[in-house]
Amino acid sequence: MIPLHVHSCFSFLKGTFDLKALINKAKENNLHSISLTDYNAVYGLVQFYKLAKEENIKPILGVYIDNPGKPQEYVLIFAKNKNGYKDLSRITTVRNLNEDFELKNIVNRIWDNLIFITPSVEILKCFNRNNDFYAEIFITKKSRKQMLDLYDFARKEKIRLVATNPIYFLEKDDFITHKLLRAIDLNTTISNLNENEIVDEEFYFKSEEKLKKLFKKIPDAIENTFLIAEKCNVELELGVYHLPHFINDYSITSEQLFLEILYKGFNQLYPNAEQKAIERLNYETEVIKSLGFIDYFLIVWDILQEAKKRGMITIGRGSAANSLVAYCLGITQVDPIKYNLYFERFLNKARSNPPDIDIDFSWKERDDIIKYVFEKYGYENVAMISTHVTFRARSAFRETAKAFGISDREISEFSKKIPWTSAKNLQNVSVLYPEAKSLNFQIEPWKTVIKMAVKIADFPRHLSIHPGGIIIAPSKITDYTALQYVKNKGLGLIVTQYDMYSIEDLGLVKIDLLSQRSLGVLRDTISQIERNIQ
Repeated sequence: MIPLHVHSCFSFLKGTFDLKALINKAKENNLHSISLTDYNAVYGLVQFYKLAKEENIKPILGVYIDNPGKPQEYVLIFAKNKNGYKDLSRITTVRNLNEDFELKNIVNRIWDNLIFITPSVEILKCFNRNNDFYAEIFITKKSRKQMLDLYDFARKEKIRLVATNPIYFLEKDDFITHKLLRAIDLNTTISNLNENEIVDEEFYFKSEEKLKKLFKKIPDAIENTFLIAEKCNVELELGVYHLPHFINDYSITSEQLFLEILYKGFNQLYPNAEQKAIERLNYETEVIKSLGFIDYFLIVWDILQEAKKRGMITIGRGSAANSLVAYCLGITQVDPIKYNLYFERFLNKARSNPPDIDIDFSWKERDDIIKYVFEKYGYENVAMISTHVTFRARSAFRETAKAFGISDREISEFSKKIPWTSAKNLQNVSVLYPEAKSLNFQIEPWKTVIKMAVKIADFPRHLSIHPGGIIIAPSKITDYTALQYVKNKGLGLIVTQYDMYSIEDLGLVKIDLLSQRSLGVLRDTISQIERNIQ
């Protein structure tokens, strides 16, 4: 079978299917390998990798990088190996964070661990000839002239051709769903979209038979798809912890410091400790040491020491409250022995996903402590975690209705009665939920709106910021994930492109530094009382 190339299928408000559907389609067609290149992003690579591996399909990890302001100029970049994956993350980060980014400054450098593909003659002219690069050929009615010009140039310059099947929708009939997502993204209506704002309607999942027919006059372009697939062999280390390193300013080792603080706290909390408490402490300590979590605990302890110096009020919560070690280090305030809390819920040797510690700070002070973490461990090694916000019932209904040109007043009358549920339930919402009983979605335009809204259920809507998740990597963050800006309350913050689930799959351990308004109120109350007493 011909290896299949996909680009931009998972990017927010561009692709019209989820990754599971893509892999299922690939399986149905007995594909040998399949690639994913999100638009200036790596959002779906970990999930894509896992799903493809589960079905014994070779995942080819890539990214689609375009020239700012010149969308017709882009390259598809594929990782040959683990170092190539790091290069993907770094290039993607540079594309997203540097205002003066120029694609030619990437392709004219030498990259030993990457493969480049582009349909742009202008970009092909800029390539360093030592790179592994190809001219991308895709055949549609609209692309005929561009492809003929590219073909002539590539043959003249002895540049290898490669056949691709760009996919933004699995079935040809799903083109309307792509148009809906583009209208939502551009805050316009479907009828007002122009050709430059949507992709070619031929960018759907084509059969091997059709692809062979399309490329029958350039068989070398088909052969090169196999060559690229053979060269790309990235193995992600999923489920393996990549723990941060504590910056130790003390004259003893981190383990010695950990034990010294631990036993000091234990002796203060349990001056006449029973054997049960001693055994529990020794057991937890052994588990933490064996899993390599000493530095992680010290990092959290150090953050709380800094908060204490600044007079901040903090509360440790979540499953970490089950840990006697966390209690003795002053991370949590609950006695796990007194309340018979189960340590293994927080940390155990059989646990596949890494734990995390949740710390609440005043909403007025949390950002200051986050800044402290960034400054201590370096902006290259620390990042906030993103969240991938998806379409739920109300948002899918509202945005779809707007894209069909329905007024805000009419939309609001209906949307306020729609419960907080999955968009998949929209067609039956009046039956499933009493508060939606009066809604009649069987008449137009609502019948069409609901039909289309269901199609985008759980699709990525926009990128946001995790409420408090922060990661400290043992090396540069871009060894693991690409970064980008996300606007939050008017401010531009740098976050990982992966969400917390992919971050956990990669073995990076997050610390939740959460903003709690009630702690701010408590802090203000105490300050006011102190002033009145004086």
